[in-house]
Amino acid sequence: MSEKRDYYEILGVSRDATEKEIAEAYRKLALKYHPDRNPGDEEAVNKFKEASEAFEVLSNPEKRAMYDRYGHAGLSGAYQPHEFRDVSEIFDLFSNFFGDDLFGDIFGGFGRGRRPRRGDDIICELTLELHEAALGTTKSVTFERHTICGRCRGTGARPGTQPERCRYCGGRGRVGQSAGFITIQTTCPACQGRGVVIRENCPECRGKGVVREVVTREVRIPPGVDQNTRLRLQGEGELSLDGGPRGDCYCLIRIKEHPLFKRDGANLVCRIPISYAQAALGATIEVPTLDGPETLTIPPGTQSEQVFVLPGKGMPTRSRHRGNLLVQVYIEVPKKLTPKHERLLRELAELENNEVLPERKSFFAKLKEYFAGGS
Repeated sequence: MSEKRDYYEILGVSRDATEKEIAEAYRKLALKYHPDRNPGDEEAVNKFKEASEAFEVLSNPEKRAMYDRYGHAGLSGAYQPHEFRDVSEIFDLFSNFFGDDLFGDIFGGFGRGRRPRRGDDIICELTLELHEAALGTTKSVTFERHTICGRCRGTGARPGTQPERCRYCGGRGRVGQSAGFITIQTTCPACQGRGVVIRENCPECRGKGVVREVVTREVRIPPGVDQNTRLRLQGEGELSLDGGPRGDCYCLIRIKEHPLFKRDGANLVCRIPISYAQAALGATIEVPTLDGPETLTIPPGTQSEQVFVLPGKGMPTRSRHRGNLLVQVYIEVPKKLTPKHERLLRELAELENNEVLPERKSFFAKLKEYFAGGS
């Protein structure tokens, strides 16, 4: 399999090109390699598809950011570019980004025959607890979208009346002008592309033919889902005004901050306080995990901020393995002392002054040398 060319190189633009410059570069290439201008030329069709794939990625801010950072290797999953099986799909996808005008103005709807366009995608948000994100669950999500107006049944006309065929475009929704051997089509200014004109608007939808509705759907949350993950509810998006299929609804996952755990990819981090005595002498303590409490042995001489790893106690991954729980201990200094506690600590301080630890002795020796050298 041949290596893919750089998308910026394909369009002939710099890596800091604006969206407008990218669109204009694609427009020129699309005109040059358009199948109408190159009948029977398979190489032109392939270059047309290649330019369209490059434009599909670079015109999408998220995909472009992933491509700029990781190249073609970063375009997988939700960022994977569309694989065009035939030329008509290019027109459909382009229309989904910009509407009919920009693409239709150039090509006049080649290969589509005014194929119905799918509805727009919508986004809703769903907030989860950390344990729900870890174990997976099923949640209900509520969002708004449009549905056919029940009063006019989608015509947009007042009940008892009917939309009239647009006389300006003859009901086609588009008007065309010839420029050499290419016909340039634009949306009909009289009917805005609908092909019909409504004289009396429906009072319920005000001539739009659709009204807003609130729907509730069940969403299956896979184990290990991460912050800002988008889960697709296929066919639950907006209506297609052309009679095509509905768009999709993307459920954006938000995860609440947990009082004990911080997430670090597939790992969880938990900070736990221990006393000076536990750190010096060693201890056995109980630590929380997503599966319940676990016993952790603190060895003598443990230092503050030291990390202990509990394998397989983190978040699930796509490979069905689990990350680790990283227990970070820190020495907690009491703010208030009992008289007995204070007396014992003073005795300990005196003991440490008489029998200085090697590390401490080394530090004070260096400190003395420093001041002696500076005098």
